[in-house]
Amino acid sequence: MRTRAAVLCGAAVVLAGSIAAVPAEASGPHSAETSRAARPAWKKCGTTDYPMLQCASLKVPLDHANPRGPQISLALSRVPHTAERFQGPLLVNPGGPGGDGLTLAGFVATSLPKEVAAQYDVIGFDPRGVGESRPALDCEPGYFGPVRPDSVPGTPEAERANLARAKSFAVSCAEKYGHLLPHINTVSAAHDIEAIRQALGARKINYFGYSYGTYLGAVYGRLYPQHVRRMVLDSIVDPTDVWYTANLNQDHAFNDRHRAFMAWVARHDERYRLGTDPEKIEASWYAMRAALAKDPAGGRVGAAELEDTFVPGSYYNGYWPYLAEAFAAYVNGRTTAPLVEVYKNFGAADAADDNSYSVYTAVQCRDAFWPRDWHQWRKDNWAAYEKAPFMTWNNAWYNAPCAFWPTDGARPVSIANGQLPPALLFQATNDAATPYEGGVTVHDLLARSSLVVEQGGGNHGITLSGNACLDKYLATYLSDGTVPRGVGSRDATCDAAAEPKPLTSKTASMSARGSTLHRLLGFRG
Repeated sequence: MRTRAAVLCGAAVVLAGSIAAVPAEASGPHSAETSRAARPAWKKCGTTDYPMLQCASLKVPLDHANPRGPQISLALSRVPHTAERFQGPLLVNPGGPGGDGLTLAGFVATSLPKEVAAQYDVIGFDPRGVGESRPALDCEPGYFGPVRPDSVPGTPEAERANLARAKSFAVSCAEKYGHLLPHINTVSAAHDIEAIRQALGARKINYFGYSYGTYLGAVYGRLYPQHVRRMVLDSIVDPTDVWYTANLNQDHAFNDRHRAFMAWVARHDERYRLGTDPEKIEASWYAMRAALAKDPAGGRVGAAELEDTFVPGSYYNGYWPYLAEAFAAYVNGRTTAPLVEVYKNFGAADAADDNSYSVYTAVQCRDAFWPRDWHQWRKDNWAAYEKAPFMTWNNAWYNAPCAFWPTDGARPVSIANGQLPPALLFQATNDAATPYEGGVTVHDLLARSSLVVEQGGGNHGITLSGNACLDKYLATYLSDGTVPRGVGSRDATCDAAAEPKPLTSKTASMSARGSTLHRLLGFRG
């Protein structure tokens, strides 16, 4: 599932009946080995933004079915509780797969109402293979460096070039990490959460996950329901179509969200001078794309990099004003500097992205079955492209290493669960990365869960990002476990936050990095 593997956050076509109850390797070991793990040795690691952060590491088995075998380490973070009333650990995860979660603990602890956050040890962690956990994966440094082949394979040469890249990435991962790849998956990460719980000495944990983190949390809840106290899932993965079909469904949602951006630009023609017809503005965007495919801006921003730059706008509309400035500058004056600048801010990958993408690919390719016949990919993605051209092929190549992955895929875990306490779910109706239907599906699968809907919202990761209505439900639930109860597929509805306004100066776009939450979540989870 495309959720920038720094993200949420986003297998063969999942055939009817292919979702297993719990596969044999997922049934878990519930051994005493991990329960004897030493308590984390917390040390201060505060930052300017989050001075109360503490850090530690935890050894866990590479293979939880072989607890005495090779060990790996997980990096942990904590903001300790300060209130007399202590409600236990609150584990937080930003998605991906591949998102690093250490800083998220500081963000959540400082963004919740003080009286609520004070009652929890807010625990962040880098999942296996990610960030400060060891070993950390980096299959092919610079894989997303510019300028890449045009993502749309309009010629056999373009298709061969993109296929060669995807194959080389899979081969590189196999050569570097062949012994690790069978154990980089959601089920293993869920067992890691259980090891963290045991090391913390907590009988039960509270869990708060965004994007792919919703799937990870739901899988943990399926494997260890007796150890879940409260669970918050925000921007929810549909567990019934992981992962090949999920990406095809996502393509259509991304296209819709891109068109919403075009409509927003049209409503602000006095600023951007691109016209008042969204369809004509969209045509100008694709003309810009075609021109950059032939002559990359600054020698760095070709067609594929342009898509990388604009896809964050499908995750968070707070980026729209910055993207629109660069778009208008190019179309109206053939000025490329603003486009290069927003690419640096929003689209360019760094070493952390290389790591995150390596884990993203390892998890998704191992989690579920993927077509190994490229003809199937070609057929399905051209069909999607006809209706949703914005990100279909970019997304296809992002996931294409799974067609050549060195490990077999597994059968996804059914997260259907009648044993969990009431879980609180949040979903925006126009979310592109995790479309709305996923929230409804998980609401049906988790008995006693409650679904809060942001009506008309299109952002990905919607709590603690400025919507007071949503945050009130979150704070109430974390305070005393109360969930709203309504009728039908939703239990409560909040209006979407107001749309962004154009910038007051063009220079403001040069330093934009977006909201703190959406930087932590990344752009792909």
